[in-house]
Amino acid sequence: MTAQAPSQATCSAESLQDDVLAEIRNHIGHLTLNRPAGLNAITLDMVRSLTRHLQGWADDPQVHAVVLRGAGQKAFCAGGDIRSLYDSFKNGDTLHQDFFVEEYALDLAIHHYRKPVLALMDGFVLGGGMGLVQGADLRVVTERSRLAMPEVAIGYFPDVGGSYFLPRIPGELGIYLGVTGVQIRAADALYCGLADWYLDSARLAELDQQLDLLQWHDFPLKDLQGLLTKLAVQQLADAPLAKLRPAIEHFFALPDVPSIVEQLQQVTVADSHEWALDTVKLMQGRSPLAMAVTLEMLRRGRHLALEDCFALELHLDRQWFARGDLIEGVRALLIDKDKSPQWNPPTLQALDAGHVESFFCDFEQNRN
Repeated sequence: MTAQAPSQATCSAESLQDDVLAEIRNHIGHLTLNRPAGLNAITLDMVRSLTRHLQGWADDPQVHAVVLRGAGQKAFCAGGDIRSLYDSFKNGDTLHQDFFVEEYALDLAIHHYRKPVLALMDGFVLGGGMGLVQGADLRVVTERSRLAMPEVAIGYFPDVGGSYFLPRIPGELGIYLGVTGVQIRAADALYCGLADWYLDSARLAELDQQLDLLQWHDFPLKDLQGLLTKLAVQQLADAPLAKLRPAIEHFFALPDVPSIVEQLQQVTVADSHEWALDTVKLMQGRSPLAMAVTLEMLRRGRHLALEDCFALELHLDRQWFARGDLIEGVRALLIDKDKSPQWNPPTLQALDAGHVESFFCDFEQNRN
């Protein structure tokens, strides 16, 4: 979900519609998130607009494929507009409840969409932005791409299907990404399977031109893949995570977050000591509760179907505003900006395993 971009001032109905630009060219439905000043952070109105267009194009025989992108050069989408959700909860409104239900339905619909979806992941792709692209058939990154599920930084957990796609990254890489919230670049995105193609940002305009000229045959996905083969590559050398893989596999397979941090401080694996200390420093600024719930959620998600993963995330959402650290995290980082969140509990040592487990109990009972 997470975007650390504040809400814009109240907009007119006309400008709200402009937050998502839609057009059809050469049998392709183009959808552009159009809030560049807010790093294209997604609002409920944008979720509804995207849903409406995708539903309409799914049944339109003149539309063969869909392209998703963000306006500007800084971000595809930096996540959900978290400030508006904070305000909703504080004011006793229901926006924060409606948002997750509809956002997850949109993300799930993209996973199951009957026509190929091409996602241009230029710039920041964070939280809710990842939810939009991970169900796409063709995910393109550039040298400007910065991917992350950074929710633990504001006392939340990686949602929008993160409980499904993160633990399905080979080994413990996805656990590492989710529990720490660290950002990765194009080479690591390809290495982890969170992207499929790399294209220099300078060639995005050329890709657009070629899409407008594309000759369609019987299989639109194959046509798009053929075009990308001419312009893009599927591997990049020197992915940092490849070198860190042995250490990540060791530390992030440990049973709980306190054990992970303790071992990172005390044990060196495969010349990773500096990375380990940097990781500890990063995690010490995160919400202990959010990291612990995230670890449990991702390990459960490994064994759940996609729909059940979204159901689990929604189950956690319905508790989290009142019981989790999100409201405090948003206060400290976005509202008061003192950058000193008072997490509850304040330390990993104070975590209670029973408290962490309590977030999942009713979900398991309802599934059985």
